[in-house]
Amino acid sequence: MGKPGGTCASDTIGFVESAESAQAASDMASSAPYQVYSREHQQLIPEPVYGEAWLNWIYGNPLGRLTLELAVKRAWFSRWYGWRMSRRASTSKVVPFIQQYGLDIGEMALPPDHCESFNDFFSRRLKPEARPVDPDPDCVVFPADGRHLGFQDVSATDAFYAKGQRMDLANLLGDADLAAQYAGGAMVISRLCPLDYHRFHYPAEGVPGDTLLINGALYSVNPISLARRLSVLWENKRTLTPLKTERFGQILMLEVGATCVGSIVQTHVAGQHTDKAGEKGYFRFGGSMCITLFAPGRVRLADDLVQQSAQGVELHALFGQPMARRAGA
Repeated sequence: MGKPGGTCASDTIGFVESAESAQAASDMASSAPYQVYSREHQQLIPEPVYGEAWLNWIYGNPLGRLTLELAVKRAWFSRWYGWRMSRRASTSKVVPFIQQYGLDIGEMALPPDHCESFNDFFSRRLKPEARPVDPDPDCVVFPADGRHLGFQDVSATDAFYAKGQRMDLANLLGDADLAAQYAGGAMVISRLCPLDYHRFHYPAEGVPGDTLLINGALYSVNPISLARRLSVLWENKRTLTPLKTERFGQILMLEVGATCVGSIVQTHVAGQHTDKAGEKGYFRFGGSMCITLFAPGRVRLADDLVQQSAQGVELHALFGQPMARRAGA
């Protein structure tokens, strides 16, 4: 993939593209107000938000908010853009995208010229050696490449993307009783940008249950929008899958849709045993998010994840790297 903490295209890339102003897009991309902590480099790295001016207009301007409500958050808008990215003509965007974001084509299972559309490239598979998986059976791994926030006690924090915003588990899970079982448990939020590898995987060995679709809108899950309103996480379309494990209890896995995400595709088979890091599914075009929930007392999150999250900083780490350990191990 690209350099950790490098320029991150937000899920508004399509909007900027349609603005018909190359200079404006360039100006947006040059701004770098946001930083993530790179696990690889052990330091903060600036991460410009592509389309920042557009996002600020959409969420901060009355006319922009009207546009958001009437069109941008609607499923038809994302379906339309997803259709565009699935057309053969969209292959012309693949090589420029790779060049712009410095993606490593050597990691791809198939070369770019084998892609039949931009969406085909977007949901590309990687060579197994591109993402080594921590083999320790007491270790839980990140389910996806991304920028991660982790909280040892989800009920005791009010500093997700902005202070004063608290996670509403009952609405997120769509089930108050289930939420009560995980209150006080650990949560990891993994935010993916369009330049990332967009397949998601199981963080541990186990048996997945049926996937529940919780329908909703498709707001952006960019930090700019989440800082203004965290509730988009439980207002957006999402899927919920329980994973029964011997070492970590039942893990809840959610995939959250976002603006210009054509669809969330599940490739796993319910009831069929999966190894740690087994593929669960993939996102089509757009920025997206995975959320992993553990029952209280089951895991201890990685130190760097907890430390950076306590400061409101996302940790950049890759799928297969350690996310947590079994409590007491």
